[in-house]
Amino acid sequence: MDTENRPVLTGLLALVGVAVAIGLLGGLAVLVGVKAAGIGEDSSASDDSTTAATFSLPRPTDTSSTIPEPEQTSEPGAGESTSEAPAEAISLAATQQSVSPMQQIDLTGTYQSGEGAILQVQRMENGQWSDFPVTMSVSGGTFATYVQTSRTGPNKFRVIDTDTRTTSNEVTVTVG
Repeated sequence: MDTENRPVLTGLLALVGVAVAIGLLGGLAVLVGVKAAGIGEDSSASDDSTTAATFSLPRPTDTSSTIPEPEQTSEPGAGESTSEAPAEAISLAATQQSVSPMQQIDLTGTYQSGEGAILQVQRMENGQWSDFPVTMSVSGGTFATYVQTSRTGPNKFRVIDTDTRTTSNEVTVTVG
Protein backbone atom coordinates (compact mmCIF):
# COMPACT_ATOMS: atom_id res chain seq x y z
CA MET A 1 0.00 0.00 0.00
CA ASP A 2 1.38 3.40 -0.96
CA THR A 3 1.00 5.59 2.17
CA GLU A 4 2.79 8.62 0.71
CA ASN A 5 -0.16 9.32 -1.60
CA ARG A 6 -2.71 8.91 1.22
CA PRO A 7 -1.71 11.24 4.11
CA VAL A 8 -5.21 11.33 5.64
CA LEU A 9 -5.35 7.54 5.86
CA THR A 10 -1.85 7.46 7.34
CA GLY A 11 -2.78 10.05 9.97
CA LEU A 12 -5.98 8.22 10.85
CA LEU A 13 -4.15 4.90 11.27
CA ALA A 14 -1.59 6.64 13.50
CA LEU A 15 -4.35 8.11 15.68
CA VAL A 16 -6.06 4.74 16.03
CA GLY A 17 -2.74 3.14 16.98
CA VAL A 18 -2.03 5.78 19.63
CA ALA A 19 -5.57 5.46 21.05
CA VAL A 20 -5.23 1.68 21.34
CA ALA A 21 -1.83 2.02 23.03
CA ILE A 22 -3.14 4.59 25.54
CA GLY A 23 -6.21 2.45 26.24
CA LEU A 24 -4.06 -0.61 26.92
CA LEU A 25 -1.70 1.33 29.20
CA GLY A 26 -4.64 2.93 31.05
CA GLY A 27 -6.34 -0.43 31.52
CA LEU A 28 -3.12 -1.97 32.79
CA ALA A 29 -2.67 0.93 35.25
CA VAL A 30 -6.21 0.47 36.58
CA LEU A 31 -5.69 -3.28 36.94
CA VAL A 32 -2.44 -2.76 38.88
CA GLY A 33 -4.13 -0.09 41.05
CA VAL A 34 -7.06 -2.38 41.85
CA LYS A 35 -4.73 -5.23 42.80
CA ALA A 36 -2.56 -2.92 44.95
CA ALA A 37 -5.59 -1.45 46.76
CA GLY A 38 -7.10 -4.88 47.35
CA ILE A 39 -10.45 -3.85 45.88
CA GLY A 40 -12.54 -6.84 44.94
CA GLU A 41 -10.61 -9.32 47.05
CA ASP A 42 -12.63 -12.08 48.61
CA SER A 43 -13.17 -11.10 52.26
CA SER A 44 -12.45 -14.67 53.37
CA ALA A 45 -8.95 -14.34 51.91
CA SER A 46 -8.03 -11.47 54.23
CA ASP A 47 -6.83 -12.09 57.77
CA ASP A 48 -8.87 -11.03 60.81
CA SER A 49 -6.88 -7.83 61.49
CA THR A 50 -7.69 -6.15 58.14
CA THR A 51 -10.79 -5.86 56.08
CA ALA A 52 -11.15 -5.46 52.34
CA ALA A 53 -12.31 -2.09 51.05
CA THR A 54 -16.04 -2.09 50.41
CA PHE A 55 -18.53 0.35 49.02
CA SER A 56 -21.96 0.49 50.58
CA LEU A 57 -24.70 3.06 50.52
CA PRO A 58 -26.58 3.95 53.69
CA ARG A 59 -30.18 2.86 53.92
CA PRO A 60 -32.69 5.66 53.22
CA THR A 61 -34.30 7.13 56.30
CA ASP A 62 -37.42 9.17 56.82
CA THR A 63 -36.31 12.81 57.10
CA SER A 64 -39.74 14.31 57.59
CA SER A 65 -39.08 14.63 61.32
CA THR A 66 -36.22 17.10 60.71
CA ILE A 67 -38.63 19.92 59.80
CA PRO A 68 -39.59 21.86 62.92
CA GLU A 69 -43.19 21.40 63.97
CA PRO A 70 -45.24 24.52 64.66
CA GLU A 71 -45.49 25.45 68.32
CA GLN A 72 -48.67 24.26 69.96
CA THR A 73 -50.66 26.92 71.72
CA SER A 74 -52.99 26.36 74.64
CA GLU A 75 -56.69 25.79 74.05
CA PRO A 76 -58.70 29.02 73.79
CA GLY A 77 -60.59 30.09 76.89
CA ALA A 78 -64.34 30.67 77.12
CA GLY A 79 -64.13 34.26 75.85
CA GLU A 80 -61.63 33.64 73.03
CA SER A 81 -62.51 33.12 69.38
CA THR A 82 -61.76 29.83 67.63
CA SER A 83 -62.36 31.05 64.06
CA GLU A 84 -58.71 30.68 63.02
CA ALA A 85 -57.93 27.04 62.18
CA PRO A 86 -54.35 26.19 63.18
CA ALA A 87 -54.17 23.45 60.50
CA GLU A 88 -54.31 26.14 57.79
CA ALA A 89 -51.49 28.24 59.23
CA ILE A 90 -48.07 28.40 57.61
CA SER A 91 -45.28 28.00 60.14
CA LEU A 92 -41.86 29.37 59.08
CA ALA A 93 -38.47 28.95 60.79
CA ALA A 94 -34.95 30.13 59.91
CA THR A 95 -32.10 27.81 60.88
CA GLN A 96 -29.60 30.66 61.23
CA GLN A 97 -30.19 33.74 63.38
CA SER A 98 -27.21 35.69 61.99
CA VAL A 99 -25.07 35.20 58.88
CA SER A 100 -22.39 36.92 56.83
CA PRO A 101 -23.41 38.74 53.62
CA MET A 102 -24.37 36.21 50.89
CA GLN A 103 -24.22 33.30 53.33
CA GLN A 104 -27.00 30.73 52.94
CA ILE A 105 -30.09 31.25 55.13
CA ASP A 106 -32.13 28.03 55.43
CA LEU A 107 -35.90 28.53 55.61
CA THR A 108 -38.08 25.56 56.60
CA GLY A 109 -41.60 25.11 57.79
CA THR A 110 -44.94 23.39 57.72
CA TYR A 111 -48.20 24.04 55.90
CA GLN A 112 -50.42 21.06 56.69
CA SER A 113 -53.38 22.10 54.52
CA GLY A 114 -51.25 23.36 51.64
CA GLU A 115 -50.18 20.18 49.83
CA GLY A 116 -48.79 21.21 46.41
CA ALA A 117 -49.08 24.93 47.14
CA ILE A 118 -46.47 27.30 45.74
CA LEU A 119 -44.98 29.57 48.39
CA GLN A 120 -43.29 32.87 47.55
CA VAL A 121 -40.55 34.15 49.88
CA GLN A 122 -40.99 37.82 50.80
CA ARG A 123 -38.72 40.31 52.59
CA MET A 124 -39.71 43.45 54.46
CA GLU A 125 -38.34 46.43 52.50
CA ASN A 126 -39.08 50.05 53.42
CA GLY A 127 -42.07 49.07 55.55
CA GLN A 128 -43.76 46.77 53.03
CA TRP A 129 -43.39 43.16 51.92
CA SER A 130 -41.60 42.63 48.60
CA ASP A 131 -41.29 39.36 46.69
CA PHE A 132 -37.84 37.79 47.03
CA PRO A 133 -36.78 35.83 43.90
CA VAL A 134 -37.35 32.42 45.55
CA THR A 135 -40.36 30.09 45.47
CA MET A 136 -40.89 26.53 46.68
CA SER A 137 -43.65 23.93 46.78
CA VAL A 138 -45.23 22.20 49.75
CA SER A 139 -44.83 18.42 49.87
CA GLY A 140 -46.03 16.23 52.71
CA GLY A 141 -47.10 19.33 54.62
CA THR A 142 -43.53 20.67 54.75
CA PHE A 143 -41.33 22.99 52.71
CA ALA A 144 -37.68 24.03 52.66
CA THR A 145 -35.49 26.41 50.69
CA TYR A 146 -32.68 28.88 51.22
CA VAL A 147 -32.04 32.53 50.44
CA GLN A 148 -28.93 34.68 50.20
CA THR A 149 -28.69 38.44 50.63
CA SER A 150 -26.00 41.07 50.91
CA ARG A 151 -28.32 43.59 52.62
CA THR A 152 -26.76 44.02 56.07
CA GLY A 153 -28.68 44.42 59.30
CA PRO A 154 -31.89 42.71 60.39
CA ASN A 155 -33.77 41.09 57.47
CA LYS A 156 -37.38 40.01 58.02
CA PHE A 157 -38.68 37.15 55.87
CA ARG A 158 -42.04 35.42 55.45
CA VAL A 159 -43.69 33.15 52.89
CA ILE A 160 -47.05 33.61 51.19
CA ASP A 161 -49.25 31.06 49.40
CA THR A 162 -49.48 32.41 45.84
CA ASP A 163 -53.08 31.13 45.44
CA THR A 164 -54.81 31.70 48.78
CA ARG A 165 -52.56 34.63 49.88
CA THR A 166 -52.20 32.95 53.30
CA THR A 167 -49.03 34.25 54.98
CA SER A 168 -46.65 32.71 57.48
CA ASN A 169 -45.17 34.18 60.61
CA GLU A 170 -42.12 36.38 60.02
CA VAL A 171 -38.56 35.43 60.92
CA THR A 172 -35.67 37.84 61.40
CA VAL A 173 -32.08 37.04 60.40
CA THR A 174 -29.27 39.53 61.02
CA VAL A 175 -26.84 39.85 58.09
CA GLY A 176 -23.39 41.31 58.62
